[in-house]
Amino acid sequence: MWTPCISYIEMIKPLLFIFLFFTQFPSSYTLQGDIIDNLSAHFKAGNAKEIAASFASSVELIIIDDEDVYSKAQAEQILRNFFTKYPPVKSSVIHLINTNPNFRFGILSLHTKNGKFRVSITMKKSASAFFITELRIEPDK
Repeated sequence: MWTPCISYIEMIKPLLFIFLFFTQFPSSYTLQGDIIDNLSAHFKAGNAKEIAASFASSVELIIIDDEDVYSKAQAEQILRNFFTKYPPVKSSVIHLINTNPNFRFGILSLHTKNGKFRVSITMKKSASAFFITELRIEPDK
């Protein structure tokens, strides 16, 4: 009589372990890479509007040799001008730091029709979302 119960429990243990393993992580923890991955896709598309949706209210923007702190709307316009001058062809994530629950950092390789760039993105958490506080676009050497 005990044998069927023991074998049933033995069969369920691996499934229970898998279930508990995946339910122990908060959903935002499993999606950490998606923030930078999504931004990479927007860079590839040259979509300044979608990138700007992730901007903080003020953004430190460094594009090639120009550096300043801009409002969200100003930064979007400057990024739109960059994409007009350098139409994107390809973007890929080459480095990602997502171990801090309040900070994200990613480096993208951005290939455009007129050159290759290194894009550094610094994001900080505010309330329950991450916002870009610094965006740096430099020629890739």
